[in-house]
Amino acid sequence: MDDLFEPTEETKAVKPPTGASPLAARMRPQSLDEFVGQEHILAPGKLLRRAIEADRLPSVILSGPPGTGKTTLAQIIAGMTGAKFERLSGVESNVADMRRVVAAAANRVRTSGQKTILFVDEIHHFNKAQQDVLLPDVESGNLRLIGATTYNPFFYVNSALVSRSQVFQLESLKVEQLEQLIDRALADEERGLGKHRVQIDPEARRHLATISDGDGRKCLNALEIGVLTTPPDAAGVVHFTLEAAEQSIQQKAIVYDRAGDAHYDTISAFIKSMRGSDEKGAIYWLAKMLHAGEDFRFVARRIVIFASEDVGLADPEALPLAIATQQAVEFVGMPEARIPLAHATAYMCRAKKSREAYDALGAATEEIESEQTARVPERLKNKHFPVNPEK
Repeated sequence: MDDLFEPTEETKAVKPPTGASPLAARMRPQSLDEFVGQEHILAPGKLLRRAIEADRLPSVILSGPPGTGKTTLAQIIAGMTGAKFERLSGVESNVADMRRVVAAAANRVRTSGQKTILFVDEIHHFNKAQQDVLLPDVESGNLRLIGATTYNPFFYVNSALVSRSQVFQLESLKVEQLEQLIDRALADEERGLGKHRVQIDPEARRHLATISDGDGRKCLNALEIGVLTTPPDAAGVVHFTLEAAEQSIQQKAIVYDRAGDAHYDTISAFIKSMRGSDEKGAIYWLAKMLHAGEDFRFVARRIVIFASEDVGLADPEALPLAIATQQAVEFVGMPEARIPLAHATAYMCRAKKSREAYDALGAATEEIESEQTARVPERLKNKHFPVNPEK
């Protein structure tokens, strides 16, 4: 089976024609300098970047959401390493394919000393027996493994394999980073959409980047279908509007600015609905925030605050539930985080309310700020040590 990453001598100078593959595939970064995002592991001086540039990459497992660059990193490594690069798919490959690669790697070390890097995409699809095939050669150094998975490797990858590898967590791309990918694709005439003379509205760019939810592949492919299906005007310019962006990604834009009035107005409506025990209203404002791309962690923090400030002593179980919700949403992420947030929101609406502790703290704070600070009474002082130990 030919190496999917390594071009032959006949194909090295041949570039795929524009449109021959999806935009996201054509715009894959060709080097670490072109790579967008993942600065926590790929910024200059970081461990993974140093290992790649020095061609001293250990066995690694790349874990992260779709469209964050796992396969792209493998392709960049393929172009930079002096090792033989092989690829298997966790979905399509079987034990026979694995044994062939492993045997070839061992023979390559014996005959020429050349190491082998094996990239396994979707490694979580391999069962334990399949993963065990790799263990002896990873242990001996005959091959170095790069596994890619969208799942938590500590649960879905053989623990023995994980212990022999460095695990790197890739993060969802930020909105600003996705906007950078959009602009790069629109400017690139060779691999991107530069020949189409696209004029994109700022709100259209922001909508695509926000709704793509950190997925670079989803963002670029939506951009491509939008540009290619939007007729140019009389001057030959494709005007990519917010409406075109909505149709491209099949999701309506919500009037919501995470840093502006809409953000503060909506969270205020959410809190006041919970305070007024308006469950239907609170769930509506929750849905609006999440649909518009609000940070689910921000919503969870507001629920934790509400549980102490507004529910308080009337229902002591509200705060533990809010803390559990905060932990749950961090663990599962979006879109499933919507469910515990809705659960907690409904609970806060139905709970009895008491601001006694909050009001008492406010009164005490006001007294401290406006009056002379009270001395600690003798009966409340710490009596374990002498008042003046020097005497």
